[in-house]
Amino acid sequence: MCLAIPARVAEIRDGDLAVVELGGVRKEVSLALVAEVAVGDYVIVHVGYALTRLDPDEAARTLALMAAAGA
Repeated sequence: MCLAIPARVAEIRDGDLAVVELGGVRKEVSLALVAEVAVGDYVIVHVGYALTRLDPDEAARTLALMAAAGA
């Protein structure tokens, strides 16, 4: 099974790269598959690629469900 998770864009870098943050962990990912991403946006991340932008409310609901499942 594969898992894609929502993460907040913390920094935009050159060459279609960004740094995303989730739970205090920061990771560099590719934005090559998503257009018009800005700092503060939420994206769905899978194996180092942002796949799509995500509404902040939906990101919050998804992260809450994941936290509850892990508790």
